[in-house]
Amino acid sequence: MTEYMFLKSFAAFTFCCLLVDAKGAIYFTNKNGTFPITLTSFKSHESERGTPKILSTTAKNLSRDDDAYWEERSDALLSSFLNDTYDDAEPNDGKSNQKRSINDAVSKNITLVLENLLKNYENSQLPTHGKGYPTVVQTNILIRSMGPVSELDMDYSMDCYFRQYWRDTRLSFLGPIRSLSLSIKMLERIWRPDTYFYNGKHSLTIKAKCPMELRNFPMDRQSCPLILGSYAYSNQQLVYQWQNSQSVNFVPGMTLSQFDLISFPYRNFTFTRREGDFSVLQVSFNLQRHTGYFLIQVYVPCILIVVLSWVSFWIHREATSDRVGLGITTVLTLSTISLDSRTDLPKVRYATALDWFLLMSFFYCIATLLEFAGVHYFTKVGSGEIVIDDSEWEDLIEEVGGDAFAARQLAVRRRSSTRSSANFNFPTTSDEQESTELPEPAIRLTMERTTQTEVRVPRWRQLLYCLAGDDQYRRQRQREAGNRGHINSVSHIDRAARVLFPASFALLNLFYWLFYVFANDTFAWSDNPISTLSH
Repeated sequence: MTEYMFLKSFAAFTFCCLLVDAKGAIYFTNKNGTFPITLTSFKSHESERGTPKILSTTAKNLSRDDDAYWEERSDALLSSFLNDTYDDAEPNDGKSNQKRSINDAVSKNITLVLENLLKNYENSQLPTHGKGYPTVVQTNILIRSMGPVSELDMDYSMDCYFRQYWRDTRLSFLGPIRSLSLSIKMLERIWRPDTYFYNGKHSLTIKAKCPMELRNFPMDRQSCPLILGSYAYSNQQLVYQWQNSQSVNFVPGMTLSQFDLISFPYRNFTFTRREGDFSVLQVSFNLQRHTGYFLIQVYVPCILIVVLSWVSFWIHREATSDRVGLGITTVLTLSTISLDSRTDLPKVRYATALDWFLLMSFFYCIATLLEFAGVHYFTKVGSGEIVIDDSEWEDLIEEVGGDAFAARQLAVRRRSSTRSSANFNFPTTSDEQESTELPEPAIRLTMERTTQTEVRVPRWRQLLYCLAGDDQYRRQRQREAGNRGHINSVSHIDRAARVLFPASFALLNLFYWLFYVFANDTFAWSDNPISTLSH
């Protein structure tokens, strides 16, 4: 009986023949020659079998290039081989034991076949070395997970299956085996492409650089590239290609926590450096950031704090400590939010969209404090203290027996009674009027009640006097306010601020959101993406 089998390479599509006789002699034939291989026979039939048979069809047609012919021929021979083995088996043996013996024999001889293939194999040379054309490496990626994307380090991480395919005719042999799984140790003995990631930081779990433009943060879009190619072989020796239109894929259901994956275009291009031109593959992951987190943690609190600062417009202007305390509290709270929002951001040289919003909020809180300073300076008569000259103070101290507190209370009662009597207009003769006129005190008292200034000069001139800090004009207005005697009046500045501050803040917010939401640039390929990775 003649036993035979066929093998097929995992890296090529040509065939060769293995001839096996009952004595265990195997002849392996391929383009490199014929090699004897030892195999233990399934069953000895020495008395019935003569010299081993060599199939003449294999020897005659070994040079034929028709792959379909050899595939059909090898399948037929393998079928004949199995049938002959089953026919010659002992009647008491089951077919399962016969098939197991055949599989064991094939497994043992695959190792011998590979050893003979690699006998004269040079793993430092490309498969197309000396043939005048480059080796083509086809690539595809299946991404299992992606993230996190770090703005601080400007990089991203992902786990993926990275596959490469190339054809090495030096590993070709004949046989019906369509695929052959090998140990990872086998990879160390054959040539493989020196692929590396141009923007990579780590290799197992891919961690790659992602240059980011954060001017529109957190309404920004980012394009994170993955660039790979050969480290040493130029495009005249090695060419990279994406395998097909589905070369970059994702595991179903994969999502990112902070971004939406908009698109992931990929391309082949040539990168020129000092050593020559190199074939490079690039895939860009175009991402749109989620703004929900920043709306909840930054924008809404800032808006509420600014609105809270406007409460001081409805607080009486004599409540100095209340209004100042409220203004300082809002400013400090905004400072805390600003610092927390920038902990995960790099120290870039430009202002982001978030920075502009925080600055606008700071401006309104500080403007609220400045508005009260204006109210306090221009429309408030005094601090409520009674101003008494030295001679009057000595008389009061002597009158109350040296008690300073009692002297001050007496001065307040006298000034209040004098002011009350002055508010009544009694009909008097001219002589009585002259006799009852009291001389104006040297120092005018400032009362605790506040007054609104009268308008006796044009408003534009009043504004100039106020901005220049004219003390004479200020004293004049204080005297006028003291004569009018209005109590708990509201400042015109406060009334205007109640309308101007909310209206302007709402208008600026409208322009802000329209600009940053609809002003995002479209994604485009960079002319030289590798050079941008070093910045």
